[in-house]
Amino acid sequence: MGKKKAIGFGYIPEESKHHFLLVTPKSSQQDIAVYERFEWDDSEDQVTDIIDQNLKVVLDRHKWNLVKDALTTAFNNRLKDRDIVVGRFKTGNVPVERLLGKEMVLLMWAIEDSDPKLIPTAVRNWLGLSREERWWLFTMTNAITGHADDKRGWRKAIRYALTENPVDDETGGNILEMLYRNV
Repeated sequence: MGKKKAIGFGYIPEESKHHFLLVTPKSSQQDIAVYERFEWDDSEDQVTDIIDQNLKVVLDRHKWNLVKDALTTAFNNRLKDRDIVVGRFKTGNVPVERLLGKEMVLLMWAIEDSDPKLIPTAVRNWLGLSREERWWLFTMTNAITGHADDKRGWRKAIRYALTENPVDDETGGNILEMLYRNV
């Protein structure tokens, strides 16, 4: 049996309408935006649910470029394990399967207001979490501060936990413990 066909990163509209849509403008001067969506437009032009209330995060292009490769590698490894065609981030609209989208947004929330020098630490810490921990952290954060403009509480804690908690590459760090202390 061949690989399952997907759009973007693991998104299969026939299986679920729930996904995240990463919007990358053509101009390298414009920011990246991510929307959580519950509908899929059968045309190439995605317009449904691209509204302010579904906007999860806006990230400047420089910071996006610092995490894009790590996300691509992590997601494609998981897609290969599930025998799904791999994806790539490109200009325009890229749908991301809902669980991968939660993980992507979590990392983007962590770095949106951080110093770019802290991004490698954030990526290492993010990679050190299991996918279930990432899903849980996204869910807790999203429930209280999930809109792009709401950068308090859990969002701040996520930033500090992932960017200011150095990871020992051998043993990892206890990010969840640190997060609980800071909320």
